[in-house]
Amino acid sequence: MSIPFWCVLVSAILIFVARMPVARAMKAQGGYDNHQPRSQQAQLTGLGARAVAAHQNSFEAFMLFAVGVLMAHTTQTQGFLIDALAIIFVVARIFYLPLYWYDFAWQRSLVWAVGLVCSLLLMLSPTFRQLLA
Repeated sequence: MSIPFWCVLVSAILIFVARMPVARAMKAQGGYDNHQPRSQQAQLTGLGARAVAAHQNSFEAFMLFAVGVLMAHTTQTQGFLIDALAIIFVVARIFYLPLYWYDFAWQRSLVWAVGLVCSLLLMLSPTFRQLLA
């Protein structure tokens, strides 16, 4: 499996890592309500609310990233730059989660932007494929 595909797998796992503080916050709120978990999550504040937002953002970021990797792959655009963009995206997402959880707002936004740029460059990579060869 290629490096970008491994990065897609890791970023998919990060979606569920992002959710771990949500479950803890729900439990601290009197127990996990498995009948109405989304209603319970909507009542969370502080770290719990930020963890819900980070979890939701992880889904959003994953879609763009996975599409970018697939666009590069299906057009046979490969090489160091594609691998580097995929790795940088994953590293950015790893940093993004605790920055969001612990309310480092501008740092989180900066790291989010890095991940977004990586996803967009992966999507655009077929247009500069000749430069990568």
